[in-house]
Amino acid sequence: MRRGSGGEPIAAKAAGGTAPRAASCDAEGTAKFDFVLKDHVNLPVKMADYKGKVVLLNFWATWCGPCKVEIPAFVELYDQYKDKGLVIVGVSVDDTPEQLQAFMKEYRMNYPVLQMTPDVETAYGPFYGYPTSFFIARDGSICLKHLGPATKEQFEKEIKALL
Repeated sequence: MRRGSGGEPIAAKAAGGTAPRAASCDAEGTAKFDFVLKDHVNLPVKMADYKGKVVLLNFWATWCGPCKVEIPAFVELYDQYKDKGLVIVGVSVDDTPEQLQAFMKEYRMNYPVLQMTPDVETAYGPFYGYPTSFFIARDGSICLKHLGPATKEQFEKEIKALL
């Protein structure tokens, strides 16, 4: 099993590979929620507010082509599952609040979008490409990591398994 930057075991999955059943998440590592990040209008957001929910943590950028392909699926999935305990959190790796606001409007992003900080990059990186997504179970276990883009169907299957 692959280990994350903090030494926690995670199931790494590149696009097109097979994922372990998320419901049987046997990862020993836990997600780090002790951060306060700025959102797209520079307001502080406590990551700790997402504890107890299923979190799809997506690291992305506005210039990233594969990231743009995933976003419409995230919009649909968030609409469909937010009332069941899902939170999709997009973490923009290098964009200004002004760039994020315009991009979010264009792509009709309806889920929280936050700005990367060095602490978060250290906790979840290093990143070798974007998008990179983590699935975090309600108990805080990191269950799955996608390196590169995945399909809406893949994400939905993993969301359902964790909800």
